[in-house]
Amino acid sequence: MRTLPPVDPDAPGWARTPVTDADVRRDAFAAVALFAGSLLSMVLWTIAGLYDDPLTGPGAAALLAASTLPLALRRRYPVPVLAAVSVAFIATVSLEVSETLILNIALFTGFYSVGAWEPRRRLATWARGSVVVVMLVWLAIGLVQAATDPETIKKFEEDGGIAGGMFSPLVAYLLIQILTNVLYFGAAWSFGERAWSSARDRARNRWRDHQLQAERIRSEAQAMTISRLQLARELHDAVAHHVSVMGLQTSAARALLEADADREKVTAALEHVEDSARQAIDELHTLIGTLRDEATNPAAADEPGEALASLGVGSVPQLVEETRGTGTEVDLQVIGTPFPLTPVTSLNVYRIVQEALTNVRRHAGATARADVRLRYLDDALEIEVSDDGAGAPVVRRPGRGGLGIVGMRERVAAEGGTLHVGAALPRGFVVRALLPRKCSTADAVRASVSAGGSDE
Repeated sequence: MRTLPPVDPDAPGWARTPVTDADVRRDAFAAVALFAGSLLSMVLWTIAGLYDDPLTGPGAAALLAASTLPLALRRRYPVPVLAAVSVAFIATVSLEVSETLILNIALFTGFYSVGAWEPRRRLATWARGSVVVVMLVWLAIGLVQAATDPETIKKFEEDGGIAGGMFSPLVAYLLIQILTNVLYFGAAWSFGERAWSSARDRARNRWRDHQLQAERIRSEAQAMTISRLQLARELHDAVAHHVSVMGLQTSAARALLEADADREKVTAALEHVEDSARQAIDELHTLIGTLRDEATNPAAADEPGEALASLGVGSVPQLVEETRGTGTEVDLQVIGTPFPLTPVTSLNVYRIVQEALTNVRRHAGATARADVRLRYLDDALEIEVSDDGAGAPVVRRPGRGGLGIVGMRERVAAEGGTLHVGAALPRGFVVRALLPRKCSTADAVRASVSAGGSDE
């Protein structure tokens, strides 16, 4: 059987778990057992002779069947079953069928089932309340008849009782009947409500488990998406930069060969291509290793930024030298007092500078001049990469999206900073990122030591 997903038990119209065919079979077996028990009980009561003129035969058996067999559907149709059992109960007792034990069990079960299984709670209350009122009225009529029947009064007087008691035997009998019915219906009502509440509590637990599992799945999917975006940025930045360098150096080598230039210049250009290819392969190996770690042990996998911790702001001078080797003039300035950066932030700084210089080579031309400035402010690090736009114009191929700029925006957003990308005055292009300073572990330790020293 297909398991249905849990629903919110506090939502309007909530119902218990649907009744299965197996549940109906069990209830049918119990109903047949009650019917058989009622027949046996009727026979025993008749033999005992406690009834003056009891109803027997097929008519009595039919009434007992009507009082017990409907309980086979007590969970699927609790209110109709209670109505049928109640009517049959009154008819059976009124016609003096010599059986009361199983009848009371059947009525109790039907009354309880309405409280335990009827999803329309207002209907459940009205149905049980109506049965209680009808039964009490019927009981009251019977008690009044007994209290006003001379033969009944005479019988109680002849049988006597405890002399000097607080109540007469007849009054004591009436009170016993009232107390018995109050306890009977009160217990059935209470047990039914408790069964409904317990089922609802179990449903709440299942609903909470379902929500937690759904949230876990969403969190895992979100974490996977973030990881994929990070890896996509790393792949784009690493491959785009090195392939761009290789493309420029290959073009330069081809031009030198066509011009029949010095062999050493051609060799130097090809060596640059070889170095860029080697660096690209190394970074790709690192990223692929990270992917394999995530596939075999996701909990132990590092972020891409941690996997590439060897790259960072300290590698920017090497990056600048590499760009100069392609023929692009680059000036690097570090302004202010450098402060420690987290490994991920340091990698993001490197990648932003790398992508900006790649765009300079692509769009400003190999002969353009670029300026890289790292400004260490009191509460932030400003990265600025600009070019003078003096290089030969490079035509952008159709379909080439600005993935590099998108990657820069994502990196800056992850750091809680701002990014400006646009035309520079009087000409050229500028990339300016402002990354807020984060308190590193070393900063926190120094602050703690300073605070401790000042207390002395």
